Amino acid sequence: MSDDQIRLATIGRILRRRWRLLAVLAVVGALFGYGTSVLVFPQRYTASASVLLPGQWEERELLTQAQVATSSSVVDRAAAELDWKGVGAADLKDKVSAKATDGNIIKILGTAESPERAQQLSDRMAQQFVAFSARLTGGDTDSGADTGPEALRKKVEATNRRISDLAAAADPGRTVEGVQARTSLEKLRASLEEAMKKLDQAETVSSKAGMVVMGPAPRPTGEAPPTRNQLMIGGAVLFLVAAVIGHLAAARMNRRLRTEPEIAAALSTELLGTVDVPGERHGHRSEGGGGPRAWIRRFLGIDTRWDTPVPQRSGDEASRRIRYRRVCARLRNKLPAPRRLLVVVPDGDEVARRAADQLVTEAASDPAATAASRGYLRVVEVSVTRPMVPDRDTESGALVVLSAGSWTAGELTGIAEACADGRHEVVGVVVAGAVRARPARSADQPPEKATLALAVRGNATGGSA
Repeated sequence: MSDDQIRLATIGRILRRRWRLLAVLAVVGALFGYGTSVLVFPQRYTASASVLLPGQWEERELLTQAQVATSSSVVDRAAAELDWKGVGAADLKDKVSAKATDGNIIKILGTAESPERAQQLSDRMAQQFVAFSARLTGGDTDSGADTGPEALRKKVEATNRRISDLAAAADPGRTVEGVQARTSLEKLRASLEEAMKKLDQAETVSSKAGMVVMGPAPRPTGEAPPTRNQLMIGGAVLFLVAAVIGHLAAARMNRRLRTEPEIAAALSTELLGTVDVPGERHGHRSEGGGGPRAWIRRFLGIDTRWDTPVPQRSGDEASRRIRYRRVCARLRNKLPAPRRLLVVVPDGDEVARRAADQLVTEAASDPAATAASRGYLRVVEVSVTRPMVPDRDTESGALVVLSAGSWTAGELTGIAEACADGRHEVVGVVVAGAVRARPARSADQPPEKATLALAVRGNATGGSA
Protein backbone atom coordinates (compact mmCIF):
# COMPACT_ATOMS: atom_id res chain seq x y z
CA MET A 1 0.00 0.00 0.00
CA SER A 2 1.29 3.46 -0.84
CA ASP A 3 1.19 6.52 1.37
CA ASP A 4 -2.11 7.65 -0.14
CA GLN A 5 -5.14 8.18 2.04
CA ILE A 6 -6.94 5.07 3.21
CA ARG A 7 -10.18 4.78 1.28
CA LEU A 8 -13.32 2.80 1.95
CA ALA A 9 -12.44 0.60 -1.00
CA THR A 10 -9.33 -0.55 0.88
CA ILE A 11 -11.35 -1.52 3.94
CA GLY A 12 -13.90 -3.20 1.68
CA ARG A 13 -11.10 -5.21 0.10
CA ILE A 14 -9.94 -6.35 3.54
CA LEU A 15 -13.47 -7.41 4.50
CA ARG A 16 -13.98 -9.19 1.19
CA ARG A 17 -10.68 -11.09 1.07
CA ARG A 18 -10.19 -11.79 4.77
CA TRP A 19 -13.79 -12.28 5.90
CA ARG A 20 -13.11 -15.74 7.28
CA LEU A 21 -10.21 -14.53 9.40
CA LEU A 22 -12.24 -11.55 10.59
CA ALA A 23 -15.19 -13.80 11.43
CA VAL A 24 -12.96 -16.09 13.50
CA LEU A 25 -11.45 -13.09 15.31
CA ALA A 26 -14.93 -11.72 16.00
CA VAL A 27 -15.93 -15.04 17.57
CA VAL A 28 -12.74 -15.01 19.65
CA GLY A 29 -13.56 -11.45 20.74
CA ALA A 30 -17.08 -12.51 21.74
CA LEU A 31 -15.63 -15.36 23.82
CA PHE A 32 -13.20 -12.90 25.40
CA GLY A 33 -16.12 -10.63 26.31
CA TYR A 34 -17.98 -13.60 27.78
CA GLY A 35 -14.98 -14.55 29.90
CA THR A 36 -14.64 -10.96 31.05
CA SER A 37 -18.31 -10.90 32.09
CA VAL A 38 -17.83 -14.06 34.14
CA LEU A 39 -14.51 -13.21 35.81
CA VAL A 40 -14.43 -9.41 36.01
CA PHE A 41 -18.03 -8.21 35.62
CA PRO A 42 -20.42 -10.87 36.97
CA GLN A 43 -24.15 -10.46 36.56
CA ARG A 44 -25.47 -7.54 38.61
CA TYR A 45 -28.90 -6.02 39.14
CA THR A 46 -29.73 -2.51 40.32
CA ALA A 47 -32.90 -1.39 42.13
CA SER A 48 -33.80 2.16 43.17
CA ALA A 49 -35.88 3.52 46.04
CA SER A 50 -37.07 7.15 46.21
CA VAL A 51 -37.27 9.32 49.34
CA LEU A 52 -39.32 12.55 49.28
CA LEU A 53 -38.04 15.56 51.24
CA PRO A 54 -41.01 17.91 52.03
CA GLY A 55 -40.52 21.64 52.25
CA GLN A 56 -38.15 24.03 50.55
CA TRP A 57 -34.64 22.72 49.98
CA GLU A 58 -31.66 24.33 48.35
CA GLU A 59 -29.50 22.42 45.91
CA ARG A 60 -26.51 22.18 48.24
CA GLU A 61 -28.81 20.85 51.00
CA LEU A 62 -30.07 18.12 48.67
CA LEU A 63 -26.49 17.16 47.82
CA THR A 64 -25.72 16.96 51.53
CA GLN A 65 -28.69 14.67 52.08
CA ALA A 66 -27.54 12.43 49.21
CA GLN A 67 -24.17 12.04 50.93
CA VAL A 68 -25.89 11.31 54.24
CA ALA A 69 -27.94 8.58 52.54
CA THR A 70 -24.74 6.62 51.74
CA SER A 71 -22.84 7.49 54.90
CA SER A 72 -21.28 4.83 57.09
CA SER A 73 -23.94 5.27 59.76
CA VAL A 74 -26.76 4.45 57.35
CA VAL A 75 -24.86 1.61 55.64
CA ASP A 76 -23.91 0.00 58.95
CA ARG A 77 -27.53 -0.01 60.12
CA ALA A 78 -28.74 -1.41 56.78
CA ALA A 79 -26.07 -4.16 56.86
CA ALA A 80 -27.03 -5.12 60.39
CA GLU A 81 -30.71 -5.35 59.44
CA LEU A 82 -30.09 -7.35 56.26
CA ASP A 83 -27.60 -9.72 57.96
CA TRP A 84 -26.39 -11.28 54.68
CA LYS A 85 -23.87 -14.05 55.13
CA GLY A 86 -20.39 -13.02 54.07
CA VAL A 87 -21.47 -9.45 53.24
CA GLY A 88 -20.44 -6.71 55.63
CA ALA A 89 -20.88 -2.97 55.78
CA ALA A 90 -17.65 -2.42 53.81
CA ASP A 91 -18.97 -4.59 50.97
CA LEU A 92 -22.30 -2.77 50.88
CA LYS A 93 -20.55 0.60 50.79
CA ASP A 94 -19.38 -0.12 47.22
CA LYS A 95 -22.81 -1.37 46.15
CA VAL A 96 -24.98 1.62 47.10
CA SER A 97 -25.19 5.14 45.72
CA ALA A 98 -27.56 8.10 46.02
CA LYS A 99 -28.33 11.12 43.89
CA ALA A 100 -30.65 14.12 44.13
CA THR A 101 -33.28 14.51 41.41
CA ASP A 102 -35.89 17.11 40.58
CA GLY A 103 -38.78 17.54 42.98
CA ASN A 104 -36.76 17.20 46.23
CA ILE A 105 -36.35 13.47 45.73
CA ILE A 106 -33.32 11.45 46.82
CA LYS A 107 -32.96 8.29 44.73
CA ILE A 108 -31.05 5.50 46.48
CA LEU A 109 -29.57 2.80 44.21
CA GLY A 110 -28.61 -0.67 45.42
CA THR A 111 -26.69 -3.22 43.33
CA ALA A 112 -26.56 -6.96 44.07
CA GLU A 113 -26.07 -10.27 42.33
CA SER A 114 -29.82 -11.03 42.20
CA PRO A 115 -32.96 -8.92 41.66
CA GLU A 116 -34.35 -9.90 45.09
CA ARG A 117 -31.25 -8.78 46.96
CA ALA A 118 -31.03 -5.55 44.99
CA GLN A 119 -34.62 -4.73 45.93
CA GLN A 120 -34.03 -5.54 49.60
CA LEU A 121 -30.85 -3.46 49.73
CA SER A 122 -32.53 -0.38 48.24
CA ASP A 123 -35.54 -0.62 50.59
CA ARG A 124 -33.41 -1.05 53.71
CA MET A 125 -31.12 1.82 52.76
CA ALA A 126 -34.11 4.14 52.22
CA GLN A 127 -35.71 3.18 55.54
CA GLN A 128 -32.49 3.60 57.49
CA PHE A 129 -31.83 6.95 55.83
CA VAL A 130 -35.23 8.29 56.87
CA ALA A 131 -34.81 6.97 60.40
CA PHE A 132 -31.31 8.40 60.72
CA SER A 133 -32.42 11.84 59.48
CA ALA A 134 -35.33 11.89 61.93
CA ARG A 135 -32.94 10.97 64.74
CA LEU A 136 -30.61 13.85 63.78
CA THR A 137 -33.38 16.49 63.96
CA GLY A 138 -34.97 15.03 67.08
CA GLY A 139 -38.27 14.57 65.30
CA ASP A 140 -40.67 11.69 65.10
CA THR A 141 -41.91 10.04 61.98
CA ASP A 142 -45.36 9.56 63.55
CA SER A 143 -47.94 11.85 61.95
CA GLY A 144 -49.68 12.35 65.32
CA ALA A 145 -46.80 14.49 66.54
CA ASP A 146 -48.10 17.40 64.47
CA THR A 147 -51.03 17.88 66.90
CA GLY A 148 -48.75 19.26 69.64
CA PRO A 149 -47.64 22.52 67.95
CA GLU A 150 -51.13 23.09 66.59
CA ALA A 151 -52.74 22.79 70.03
CA LEU A 152 -50.11 25.11 71.49
CA ARG A 153 -50.85 27.69 68.81
CA LYS A 154 -54.54 27.60 69.64
CA LYS A 155 -53.81 28.11 73.33
CA VAL A 156 -51.58 31.10 72.55
CA GLU A 157 -54.32 32.66 70.45
CA ALA A 158 -56.80 32.18 73.29
CA THR A 159 -54.34 33.77 75.72
CA ASN A 160 -53.97 36.80 73.44
CA ARG A 161 -57.72 37.27 73.43
CA ARG A 162 -57.80 37.00 77.21
CA ILE A 163 -55.04 39.62 77.50
CA SER A 164 -57.01 41.98 75.29
CA ASP A 165 -60.09 41.52 77.49
CA LEU A 166 -58.10 42.21 80.67
CA ALA A 167 -56.51 45.30 79.14
CA ALA A 168 -59.95 46.65 78.19
CA ALA A 169 -61.36 45.92 81.67
CA ALA A 170 -58.46 47.59 83.50
CA ASP A 171 -58.62 51.23 84.62
CA PRO A 172 -57.82 53.13 81.40
CA GLY A 173 -54.92 55.13 82.73
CA ARG A 174 -56.69 56.78 85.74
CA THR A 175 -54.43 55.27 88.38
CA VAL A 176 -50.81 54.19 88.57
CA GLU A 177 -51.82 50.60 89.20
CA GLY A 178 -53.94 50.54 86.04
CA VAL A 179 -51.09 51.84 83.92
CA GLN A 180 -48.72 49.22 85.34
CA ALA A 181 -51.25 46.44 84.66
CA ARG A 182 -51.71 47.50 81.05
CA THR A 183 -47.92 47.69 80.58
CA SER A 184 -47.45 44.19 81.99
CA LEU A 185 -50.17 42.82 79.72
CA GLU A 186 -48.53 44.35 76.64
CA LYS A 187 -45.17 42.85 77.60
CA LEU A 188 -46.87 39.48 78.01
CA ARG A 189 -48.44 39.85 74.55
CA ALA A 190 -45.01 40.67 72.98
CA SER A 191 -43.44 37.64 74.68
CA LEU A 192 -46.18 35.37 73.34
CA GLU A 193 -45.75 36.72 69.79
CA GLU A 194 -42.00 36.09 69.98
CA ALA A 195 -42.64 32.57 71.23
CA MET A 196 -45.01 31.96 68.31
CA LYS A 197 -42.33 33.06 65.82
CA LYS A 198 -39.86 30.63 67.33
CA LEU A 199 -42.52 27.93 67.22
CA ASP A 200 -43.11 28.57 63.51
CA GLN A 201 -39.37 28.34 62.79
CA ALA A 202 -39.11 25.09 64.72
CA GLU A 203 -42.09 23.72 62.80
CA THR A 204 -40.42 24.58 59.50
CA VAL A 205 -37.31 22.62 60.48
CA SER A 206 -39.46 19.75 61.65
CA SER A 207 -41.37 19.70 58.35
CA LYS A 208 -38.06 19.41 56.49
CA ALA A 209 -37.09 16.43 58.58
CA GLY A 210 -40.34 14.65 57.83
CA MET A 211 -38.99 12.53 54.95
CA VAL A 212 -41.21 9.93 53.32
CA VAL A 213 -40.22 6.74 51.47
CA MET A 214 -42.18 6.70 48.22
CA GLY A 215 -43.09 3.04 48.25
CA PRO A 216 -40.96 -0.10 47.92
CA ALA A 217 -38.25 -0.32 45.25
CA PRO A 218 -39.41 -2.08 42.08
CA ARG A 219 -37.68 -5.38 41.39
CA PRO A 220 -35.23 -5.03 38.46
CA THR A 221 -35.99 -7.08 35.36
CA GLY A 222 -32.67 -6.65 33.54
CA GLU A 223 -28.97 -6.70 34.33
CA ALA A 224 -27.06 -3.59 35.20
CA PRO A 225 -24.64 -2.39 32.50
CA PRO A 226 -22.26 -3.61 31.29
CA THR A 227 -24.38 -6.67 30.60
CA ARG A 228 -23.01 -9.96 29.32
CA ASN A 229 -24.39 -9.35 25.83
CA GLN A 230 -22.86 -5.88 25.75
CA LEU A 231 -19.45 -7.26 26.72
CA MET A 232 -19.66 -10.01 24.10
CA ILE A 233 -20.67 -7.57 21.35
CA GLY A 234 -18.02 -5.12 22.49
CA GLY A 235 -15.34 -7.82 22.45
CA ALA A 236 -16.31 -8.92 18.95
CA VAL A 237 -16.28 -5.35 17.63
CA LEU A 238 -12.98 -4.62 19.39
CA PHE A 239 -11.23 -7.63 17.88
CA LEU A 240 -12.72 -6.90 14.45
CA VAL A 241 -11.60 -3.27 14.46
CA ALA A 242 -8.17 -4.24 15.80
CA ALA A 243 -7.77 -6.77 12.97
CA VAL A 244 -8.69 -4.20 10.30
CA ILE A 245 -6.34 -1.62 11.84
CA GLY A 246 -3.60 -4.26 11.96
CA HIS A 247 -4.05 -4.99 8.26
CA LEU A 248 -3.89 -1.29 7.42
CA ALA A 249 -0.81 -0.77 9.60
CA ALA A 250 0.96 -3.75 8.02
CA ALA A 251 0.12 -2.42 4.57
CA ARG A 252 1.47 1.00 5.53
CA MET A 253 4.73 -0.58 6.62
CA ASN A 254 4.95 -2.65 3.45
CA ARG A 255 7.92 -1.62 1.32
CA ARG A 256 7.41 -3.96 -1.62
CA LEU A 257 8.08 -2.35 -4.97
CA ARG A 258 5.08 -2.01 -7.26
CA THR A 259 6.17 -0.01 -10.27
CA GLU A 260 8.41 -1.16 -13.11
CA PRO A 261 10.92 1.76 -12.80
CA GLU A 262 11.44 1.03 -9.09
CA ILE A 263 12.03 -2.67 -9.79
CA ALA A 264 14.49 -1.94 -12.60
CA ALA A 265 16.37 0.56 -10.42
CA ALA A 266 16.67 -1.94 -7.55
CA LEU A 267 18.22 -4.51 -9.95
CA SER A 268 20.39 -1.87 -11.66
CA THR A 269 19.16 -2.95 -15.08
CA GLU A 270 16.53 -2.01 -17.63
CA LEU A 271 12.97 -3.13 -18.14
CA LEU A 272 12.47 -5.40 -21.15
CA GLY A 273 8.69 -5.54 -20.87
CA THR A 274 5.67 -6.72 -18.96
CA VAL A 275 3.79 -9.94 -19.59
CA ASP A 276 0.39 -11.27 -18.51
CA VAL A 277 -0.21 -14.54 -16.72
CA PRO A 278 -3.72 -15.97 -16.32
CA GLY A 279 -4.12 -16.29 -12.58
CA GLU A 280 -6.59 -16.48 -9.74
CA ARG A 281 -9.04 -13.71 -9.10
CA HIS A 282 -7.89 -13.06 -5.55
CA GLY A 283 -4.20 -12.53 -6.15
CA HIS A 284 -1.10 -14.52 -5.35
CA ARG A 285 -1.36 -17.66 -3.28
CA SER A 286 1.70 -18.66 -1.32
CA GLU A 287 3.08 -22.16 -1.30
CA GLY A 288 2.31 -23.77 2.02
CA GLY A 289 2.48 -27.53 1.57
CA GLY A 290 -0.34 -29.82 2.57
CA GLY A 291 -0.12 -30.02 6.36
CA PRO A 292 -2.72 -28.90 8.91
CA ARG A 293 -1.09 -25.50 9.20
CA ALA A 294 -1.35 -24.96 5.45
CA TRP A 295 -4.99 -26.08 5.51
CA ILE A 296 -5.75 -23.57 8.27
CA ARG A 297 -4.02 -20.81 6.31
CA ARG A 298 -6.06 -21.64 3.22
CA PHE A 299 -9.30 -21.81 5.23
CA LEU A 300 -8.68 -18.41 6.85
CA GLY A 301 -7.53 -16.92 3.56
CA ILE A 302 -4.18 -15.70 4.94
CA ASP A 303 -2.27 -17.59 2.26
CA THR A 304 -3.64 -15.07 -0.25
CA ARG A 305 -2.44 -11.49 -0.22
CA TRP A 306 -5.26 -9.02 0.23
CA ASP A 307 -3.42 -5.86 -0.82
CA THR A 308 -2.86 -6.87 -4.44
CA PRO A 309 -5.18 -5.29 -7.02
CA VAL A 310 -7.95 -7.36 -8.49
CA PRO A 311 -6.63 -8.98 -11.71
CA GLN A 312 -7.92 -7.13 -14.75
CA ARG A 313 -9.38 -8.89 -17.75
CA SER A 314 -6.71 -9.29 -20.41
CA GLY A 315 -6.78 -10.06 -24.08
CA ASP A 316 -6.94 -13.52 -25.53
CA GLU A 317 -4.15 -16.09 -25.72
CA ALA A 318 -2.84 -14.64 -28.97
CA SER A 319 -2.34 -11.16 -27.50
CA ARG A 320 -0.57 -12.58 -24.46
CA ARG A 321 1.83 -14.60 -26.65
CA ILE A 322 2.61 -11.47 -28.65
CA ARG A 323 3.90 -9.87 -25.45
CA TYR A 324 6.24 -12.80 -24.79
CA ARG A 325 7.53 -12.74 -28.36
CA ARG A 326 8.24 -9.03 -28.12
CA VAL A 327 10.27 -9.60 -24.94
CA CYS A 328 12.23 -12.35 -26.70
CA ALA A 329 12.87 -10.05 -29.66
CA ARG A 330 14.13 -7.25 -27.41
CA LEU A 331 16.34 -9.71 -25.57
CA ARG A 332 17.90 -10.96 -28.84
CA ASN A 333 18.46 -7.40 -30.01
CA LYS A 334 20.12 -6.53 -26.70
CA LEU A 335 22.64 -9.39 -26.84
CA PRO A 336 25.66 -8.78 -29.12
CA ALA A 337 25.91 -12.47 -29.90
CA PRO A 338 23.74 -15.53 -29.24
CA ARG A 339 24.42 -16.93 -25.77
CA ARG A 340 22.65 -18.88 -23.07
CA LEU A 341 20.99 -17.01 -20.21
CA LEU A 342 19.66 -17.88 -16.79
CA VAL A 343 16.07 -16.87 -16.13
CA VAL A 344 16.19 -16.01 -12.42
CA VAL A 345 12.85 -16.30 -10.60
CA PRO A 346 12.41 -15.50 -6.86
CA ASP A 347 11.44 -18.60 -4.93
CA GLY A 348 7.71 -18.59 -4.08
CA ASP A 349 6.68 -16.21 -6.87
CA GLU A 350 4.23 -18.48 -8.69
CA VAL A 351 3.16 -15.83 -11.20
CA ALA A 352 6.78 -15.13 -12.16
CA ARG A 353 7.49 -18.86 -12.41
CA ARG A 354 4.66 -19.39 -14.88
CA ALA A 355 5.75 -16.34 -16.85
CA ALA A 356 9.33 -17.65 -17.03
CA ASP A 357 8.16 -21.06 -18.28
CA GLN A 358 6.02 -19.39 -20.94
CA LEU A 359 8.94 -17.17 -21.91
CA VAL A 360 11.19 -20.22 -22.37
CA THR A 361 8.51 -21.89 -24.47
CA GLU A 362 8.09 -18.86 -26.70
CA ALA A 363 11.85 -18.46 -27.11
CA ALA A 364 12.16 -22.09 -28.23
CA SER A 365 9.26 -21.86 -30.69
CA ASP A 366 9.81 -18.36 -32.02
CA PRO A 367 9.96 -18.67 -35.84
CA ALA A 368 11.90 -15.40 -36.06
CA ALA A 369 14.81 -16.78 -34.03
CA THR A 370 17.73 -18.61 -35.60
CA ALA A 371 18.49 -22.21 -34.82
CA ALA A 372 21.49 -21.19 -32.73
CA SER A 373 19.49 -18.80 -30.56
CA ARG A 374 16.65 -21.17 -29.77
CA GLY A 375 16.61 -22.83 -26.37
CA TYR A 376 19.03 -20.34 -24.84
CA LEU A 377 17.01 -19.76 -21.66
CA ARG A 378 17.11 -21.88 -18.48
CA VAL A 379 14.91 -21.18 -15.46
CA VAL A 380 16.38 -21.23 -11.94
CA GLU A 381 14.58 -20.33 -8.72
CA VAL A 382 16.53 -18.28 -6.18
CA SER A 383 15.70 -17.83 -2.50
CA VAL A 384 15.32 -14.17 -1.55
CA THR A 385 16.49 -14.76 2.03
CA ARG A 386 19.86 -16.28 0.98
CA PRO A 387 20.09 -15.85 -2.80
CA MET A 388 22.46 -18.19 -4.64
CA VAL A 389 22.89 -18.21 -8.44
CA PRO A 390 24.85 -20.99 -10.25
CA ASP A 391 28.33 -19.99 -11.34
CA ARG A 392 28.95 -19.01 -14.91
CA ASP A 393 29.34 -22.08 -17.12
CA THR A 394 27.34 -22.48 -20.28
CA GLU A 395 25.17 -19.48 -19.34
CA SER A 396 26.74 -16.04 -19.39
CA GLY A 397 24.03 -13.71 -18.20
CA ALA A 398 20.82 -13.49 -16.19
CA LEU A 399 17.30 -12.35 -16.97
CA VAL A 400 15.21 -11.63 -13.86
CA VAL A 401 11.48 -12.38 -14.02
CA LEU A 402 9.27 -11.39 -11.09
CA SER A 403 5.83 -10.07 -10.22
CA ALA A 404 5.19 -6.52 -9.04
CA GLY A 405 4.35 -5.82 -5.41
CA SER A 406 5.95 -8.99 -4.08
CA TRP A 407 9.52 -8.03 -3.19
CA THR A 408 11.32 -5.20 -1.46
CA ALA A 409 14.26 -3.22 -2.80
CA GLY A 410 16.62 -4.99 -0.40
CA GLU A 411 15.51 -8.43 -1.61
CA LEU A 412 15.97 -7.47 -5.27
CA THR A 413 19.37 -5.94 -4.54
CA GLY A 414 20.36 -9.25 -2.94
CA ILE A 415 19.36 -11.12 -6.11
CA ALA A 416 21.40 -8.71 -8.23
CA GLU A 417 24.42 -9.18 -5.97
CA ALA A 418 24.02 -12.98 -6.17
CA CYS A 419 24.06 -12.74 -9.96
CA ALA A 420 27.23 -10.64 -9.77
CA ASP A 421 28.85 -13.19 -7.44
CA GLY A 422 28.12 -15.90 -10.00
CA ARG A 423 29.68 -13.70 -12.74
CA HIS A 424 26.34 -13.19 -14.46
CA GLU A 425 25.42 -9.84 -15.90
CA VAL A 426 21.78 -8.90 -15.34
CA VAL A 427 20.71 -8.10 -18.90
CA GLY A 428 17.18 -7.05 -18.02
CA VAL A 429 14.04 -7.60 -15.99
CA VAL A 430 10.59 -8.78 -17.02
CA VAL A 431 7.62 -7.94 -14.80
CA ALA A 432 4.73 -10.43 -14.77
CA GLY A 433 1.19 -9.61 -13.75
CA ALA A 434 -1.79 -11.86 -13.04
CA VAL A 435 -4.84 -11.28 -15.25
CA ARG A 436 -8.20 -12.87 -15.84
CA ALA A 437 -8.06 -14.82 -19.06
CA ARG A 438 -10.56 -14.70 -21.89
CA PRO A 439 -11.41 -17.61 -24.17
CA ALA A 440 -8.31 -18.72 -26.03
CA ARG A 441 -7.77 -18.02 -29.72
CA SER A 442 -5.33 -19.38 -32.21
CA ALA A 443 -1.94 -17.66 -31.96
CA ASP A 444 -0.99 -18.39 -35.58
CA GLN A 445 -4.17 -16.90 -37.03
CA PRO A 446 -5.42 -14.02 -34.84
CA PRO A 447 -8.74 -12.51 -35.83
CA GLU A 448 -8.74 -9.44 -37.99
CA LYS A 449 -10.29 -7.28 -35.25
CA ALA A 450 -7.62 -8.32 -32.73
CA THR A 451 -4.84 -7.54 -35.21
CA LEU A 452 -6.39 -4.16 -35.95
CA ALA A 453 -6.73 -3.39 -32.25
CA LEU A 454 -3.07 -4.21 -31.63
CA ALA A 455 -2.01 -2.08 -34.54
CA VAL A 456 -4.08 0.94 -33.53
CA ARG A 457 -4.09 0.91 -29.71
CA GLY A 458 -0.83 -0.87 -28.95
CA ASN A 459 -0.89 -3.17 -25.93
CA ALA A 460 -4.13 -4.59 -24.62
CA THR A 461 -3.51 -4.30 -20.89
CA GLY A 462 -0.84 -3.99 -18.27
CA GLY A 463 1.31 -1.15 -19.57
CA SER A 464 4.12 -1.32 -22.09
CA ALA A 465 5.32 -4.57 -23.55
